[in-house]
Amino acid sequence: MPATQKPMRYGHTEGHTDVCFDDSGSCIVTCGSDGDVRIWEDLDDDDPKSINVGEKAYSCALKNRKLVTAVSNNTVQVHTFPEGVPDGILTRFTTNANHVVFNKDGTKIAAGSGDFLVKVVDVTDCSQQKTFRGHDAPVLSLSFDPKDSFLASASCDGSVRVWHISDQTCAISWPLLQKCNDVINAKSICRLAWQPKSGKLLAVPVEKSVKLYKRETWSNQFDLSDNFISQTLNIVTWSPCGQYLAAGSINGLITIWNVETKDCTERVKHEKGYAICGLAWHPTGSRIAYTDAEGNLGLLENVCNPSGKIPSSKVSNRMEEDYNDLFDGDDRSNAGDFLNDNVVKTPSFPKGFVHDDDDDDDDDAAMLASGHPRHRSHVLEDDDNSVDVTMLKTGSSLRKEEEEDDQADSIHNLPLVTPQRPFYDGPMPTPRQKPFQSGSTPLHLTHRFMVWNSIGIIRCYNDEQDNAIDVEFHDTSIYHATHLSNTLNYTVADLSREAILLACESTDELASKLHCLHFGSWDSSKEWIVDMPQNEDIEVICLGQGWAAAATSALLLRLFSIGGVQKEIFSLPGPVVSMAGHGEQLFVVYHRGTGFDGDQCLGAQLLELGEKKKQILHGGPLPLTRKSYLVWVGFSAEGTPCFVDSEGIVRMLNRGLGNTWTPVCNTREHCKGKSDHYWVVGIHENPQQLRCIPCKGSRFPPTLPRPAVAVLSFTLPYCQMATEKGQMEEQYWRSVMFHNHLDYLAENDYEYEESTKNQAIKQQQELLIKMFALSCKLEREFRCVELADLMTQNAVNLAIKYASRSRRLILAQRLSELAVEKAAGLAATQVEEEEVEEDFRKKLNAGYSNIATEWSQPMCRNQVEEEAEDTGEADDVEEKSEIHKHGKIHLFLRQFKDEKCHGFFLLKGAVTSSNQGRVNPFKVSASSKEPAASVNSARSNILDNMNKSYKKSTLNRAASNENSPVIKPLVPKPKSKQASAASYFQKRASQADKTEEVKEENPKNSSSETPALCPENTENQRQKTGFQMWLEENRSNILSDNPDLSDEADIIKKGMLQFRVLSSEERKAWAIKAKGGTASDGADTKKRKRVVDESHETEDQKEKATKNLNLPKKHKPLDLSTNQKLSAFAFKQE
Repeated sequence: MPATQKPMRYGHTEGHTDVCFDDSGSCIVTCGSDGDVRIWEDLDDDDPKSINVGEKAYSCALKNRKLVTAVSNNTVQVHTFPEGVPDGILTRFTTNANHVVFNKDGTKIAAGSGDFLVKVVDVTDCSQQKTFRGHDAPVLSLSFDPKDSFLASASCDGSVRVWHISDQTCAISWPLLQKCNDVINAKSICRLAWQPKSGKLLAVPVEKSVKLYKRETWSNQFDLSDNFISQTLNIVTWSPCGQYLAAGSINGLITIWNVETKDCTERVKHEKGYAICGLAWHPTGSRIAYTDAEGNLGLLENVCNPSGKIPSSKVSNRMEEDYNDLFDGDDRSNAGDFLNDNVVKTPSFPKGFVHDDDDDDDDDAAMLASGHPRHRSHVLEDDDNSVDVTMLKTGSSLRKEEEEDDQADSIHNLPLVTPQRPFYDGPMPTPRQKPFQSGSTPLHLTHRFMVWNSIGIIRCYNDEQDNAIDVEFHDTSIYHATHLSNTLNYTVADLSREAILLACESTDELASKLHCLHFGSWDSSKEWIVDMPQNEDIEVICLGQGWAAAATSALLLRLFSIGGVQKEIFSLPGPVVSMAGHGEQLFVVYHRGTGFDGDQCLGAQLLELGEKKKQILHGGPLPLTRKSYLVWVGFSAEGTPCFVDSEGIVRMLNRGLGNTWTPVCNTREHCKGKSDHYWVVGIHENPQQLRCIPCKGSRFPPTLPRPAVAVLSFTLPYCQMATEKGQMEEQYWRSVMFHNHLDYLAENDYEYEESTKNQAIKQQQELLIKMFALSCKLEREFRCVELADLMTQNAVNLAIKYASRSRRLILAQRLSELAVEKAAGLAATQVEEEEVEEDFRKKLNAGYSNIATEWSQPMCRNQVEEEAEDTGEADDVEEKSEIHKHGKIHLFLRQFKDEKCHGFFLLKGAVTSSNQGRVNPFKVSASSKEPAASVNSARSNILDNMNKSYKKSTLNRAASNENSPVIKPLVPKPKSKQASAASYFQKRASQADKTEEVKEENPKNSSSETPALCPENTENQRQKTGFQMWLEENRSNILSDNPDLSDEADIIKKGMLQFRVLSSEERKAWAIKAKGGTASDGADTKKRKRVVDESHETEDQKEKATKNLNLPKKHKPLDLSTNQKLSAFAFKQE
C-alpha cells in the first residue's frame, strides 16, 4: 500500500537530529543539537515532553524503559523513560560520542566516539566494558548483531569493520567509504544496520546504493539501488519483519526496497530536500519516523501492514487510481483490462511505470505470457486465501529457501502482476497555507496572543482553570486594560483606537459570530454581535477607521460600520489568508491558485473605503521568497502596506514605482542562530524602525514572561554594499521610498509636517552631491550627468560650480544645458497657473496704492536688464540669432520675468536675460572691470561668468534687510499664494552654511520687504541707527544662544532686550558709529575690490559701485568662504 507522507514539523534547532520509537511504538523520541530529548505522542503533538540532557545530544537509543543519550560532555548517560530522571553515566570518552545503540534484548549498549574508540557497556553494570581499537579516525555509526555475536562499525577512515564481541577482534574490514578527518566533514554518516531476527545480512549505505553482506562469509550478496537516487545515501534501517529496507539520502529522498525481490516499493521526497539523518521503523512496521539535518521531524504512514504483507487486491486498486489520476483515458482502459481477472495476457504498462526488474524477472514474464497454469493460479486470482498462503510461503522461504524453491519462484513473479506505483518526479503541489490573524500566535497554545499591534495586546487564556481574554493598551493614559470572559471561545481578534473586534467559529448549536466592543462610542451601548449565515465561518477579521471587515469561509468579505451597520459585501477571488486595515485602507491576501515545489501562490487586493471608494491593487501576485509562506500582514504607522514571509524578508509597497513590492529588511541577517526568528509587531517609516520580538529557537514568543520588543533597521538589498558608492545609493533610494507616504498623504488631503519633507529632500540632495563628487573623482562624467538629473535646481547649480572648479569643462557645459532644461520645465508648469496667479494679484492690489511689490513687473524687468548688462553685450547679435533655433530655450527666456518673480534661483552663467540664448561657457565676458580684450580673444573658464554674476548678486542682495526670504531646495504646496511667492528665495546671511526660513503670513509683510530686493531702493534707505549696527554685528551671537529663533521679528525683539541692557555710553558709541560708519565702510569696501583700470570703467558701473557703499564688512568674504567650503568638500579624503 503506498505510503502517506505527513507534513514535517519543527523538532529541534538546526543540526544533527536522531529519532527512535519506544518498545510499544506509542511514542516518538527525538534528540537534537539543542541538548533536549523530546517525547512525542504523535506528529501532531503540540506539547511534547522535553528532557534536557546536556548542551548537545548527538544520538539516543531506547529499550526497556531506559533512555541512553550521547551528549556533548563526552559521556553516555542513562535516563528513566518516560519520567526523564537521570540514572547515571554509563561510560566516558575523551571526545564526543557520535552514536549509541542497544543490543536486541537491551542489556548492552555500544558507543562510538571521536577518539577512534568503540565501547560495549553492560547497562546494569557499567563496570563491565569492552573497548574495540583499530579505527584510525572518528567512529560514525554502530550496529549490533541480533544474536550478539558481532558488532559492525563505520569510521571516517573509510572502513567498515565487523568485530567479534567476545574477544574484541576484527573479523572483516571493507574500505567502502570516503575518508575524512571528522564527522562534520563526512559525506555520509553511514548508519549501517543488521537484518532483524536472523541477522543474516548486514546493510551498508555506500554512495548511491546499499551493499548487503552475508553473515560469517562476509561476501557481498547483492546491492540495492534505484535510478532516482541522485545523491549519497546517509542511513539505512530494516523493517521489524526483515523483509523491507529503507534508506535516506543527503538530498532528502527516502527509498524502500523489498529485499527478497530487490524491487523499490516506495520513494518519498523530503519537502525541502534536507539531508535525512534519522530513520526509525515502527515496531509494527506500519510507520517510519525520520528527521533531517535542520531539526525537523516527519512521518511516513501505511508503509506496509504489520506482518509485512501486501494484499494484492488492495495494491491493484490503488494502482488503478494512480493511473487514472496521472494518465489519460487510453491508458486507463489498458490498466482496467490488466486488472480484470479473466485476462490471461502480458499487461501493457503505461509509460509512467518504473521497472527495476532483472533478467530473471524478464524470463518469468515470458512464462507468464505463455499462460502457464501454475503461475496463473497464484497471480491472477484475487481471493484472500490464495494471497495469504502465498505470503505465508514468503515468510517461510526466508528460513527454508532450499526446501521451497517453487514457492520462492512464485513470490518472485508477484511484483510483475502487482506493478509498482508510478513515481512522479515533476513539480509537486504545495499544500495551501491556512488563514491566520496577523500578529497572533498558533491556536493550539493554551496561552496565546490573539493580536499584538501598535495599539495594544490581546491575550487569550484557555486552560482548565480559566477561559478568558485580556486586553492591554500601550498608551495607558488614554485607555485602560480590559478583562473579558471567553464563553463563546473566540479564536481571532483585532484592536484599534476605536474598538475591539472578536470572532468565533460555528459549532453544532451556534453560528459563527462577530462581536465588536466599541469603547469609542459616545452612547451607552458599546457592543454589538452579528451572526453569520449557516455553514459560513469567520476566518480573518480587521478594523479600520470607522469600519470593520470579516472574511469568511464562503469566500465573502463583509464590511460593517464601527457601530454595527452592515455595509458592502463582495466575493474574494480565492480563500483568504490574512488581511489588515489602516484608516480607509483595506489590504486582503488570498490564494489565487495552487503553488508548486513549496511555493505559495498568493494574490493581494488593496482597497480604499473612503468617500470615493477605489481599488489600488487588483489581485496581482504577492511576491514571496521561494519555498516560504506568509507570516505577517499589516501597514506601517504612516499607512503603507507591508508583509513578512517565513524567510524573514520584509516587503513594502513602493507607491513611487507603480505600486510594486520592494524588500526593505531581512530579519534573518540579525538572527544569531538558524532556528532563531523575529516576530514582527510594527513598522515605522519616520523614524525608520522595524519593531519585532526576538524568538530563540521558535517562530513566535511565549506570553510569559512578557517579551521585549527590539528595533531593527531597514536595509535595501543593493549591490556592492561594502563600497561607499553602494552605501550612498542604498541610503538615497531608501530615503526616497520611505518618504513616498508624504506624497500619498498630500494627494489624499491629509495633514503632514512640511519640515519632514524638506528635511528628507535636503538629505537626498546631500547624498546626490556626494555621489556626484565621487563619480567626478572616478572620472565617470556620464554618470555625473545621470546623478545631476535627479537633483533639484539648486543642487545642479552647485554641481556645475564643482565641475568647473575641478576643471571638467565639458561636464560643466552638459550640466549647464541640463540646468536650462530643468528651468524650462519649471517654467512650463507655471504657465498652467498663470490665470490663477493673475486673479490673485488683482485681489492683492485691490484697495492699495501702487507701491512696488514682489509681484511688480518693472522690478523684475530691471533686475533682468541689469544682469544682462553684467554678462556683456559684445556677442548679442550672435546670441539673438541662436534664440530662434531653440524653441524650448526661447520659451523659457520669454517666461523668465515671471520666473524671477516666483523666485527661481537660476545660475547666472547658465541662464541670463532675454537678450541671450544658449550660453557659451568658454566666452570671455566684456566687463569694464576686466582688462580690455577683444571679442576674439582666448576663451576662459565658465567659472569666470559665474564668479562675476555671483559677486554682483551677492552685493545686491547684501544691501537688502535681514527680512529677505530664503531659497528652499524643494517646497511642498504652500497654503497661501504669498508663501508660494516667497518660498523660492534664499537668504545669504554672513555667508555661513545655515539659512533661515521666514514664513510670510500676510501681503503686508511681503510688500514691505520687496523694496529691499530692488537695487534702486538702496539709495533711498534711511541712515542706519545704532541699534541696527549693533544687531548686525551681534546677530550670530544671538542665534547661537537662541537656536530656536527662526522668525526675524523674534530676533529683533531678543536683540532689543540685550541692547537696552547696555550702558548709555555704549549705546551712544553705537549711535556715533552708525552716523560715521558709512564712509569708512565704503572705503574698506573699495579697498577690498579688485584693482581695475579706471579708463575701462563705464559710467553705469561706477553708479552701481556707489550703491554698495553701505555694504557691511562681514558680507564681503562670501566668495572666500564658499570656495573654501567647496574645495574642502571636493577633495575630502574619506
